[in-house]
Amino acid sequence: MAQKKRLELARSLAARPYLLLLDEVLAGLNPSEIAAMINIILQIRERGITILMIEHVMQAVMNVSDSILVLDYGRVIAHGLPQEVVNNPQVIEAYLGDPKMAEKLLATNL
Repeated sequence: MAQKKRLELARSLAARPYLLLLDEVLAGLNPSEIAAMINIILQIRERGITILMIEHVMQAVMNVSDSILVLDYGRVIAHGLPQEVVNNPQVIEAYLGDPKMAEKLLATNL
């Protein structure tokens, strides 16, 4: 699965985009594959390509994002820096469920 996702990413990059939309690119990957894909995403960012990432793997989102916008049932509930968003009570309630999980996400680097 990881190889297929890397191929899809390579095909997208062949068009030399300024903006890259990644929709659940980490879905179905194991932890080591996620870490490898995050490194690839960071390398893409370093090349100056803007990335719009839709993702449910919160640790990945926290590690690659400059700014996060959180939706809950189509409604914006938070927007800001990763540290601000992960500590937002509405985000914790909607996605994390446990305030201690927010602390773990900020402390964890993949």
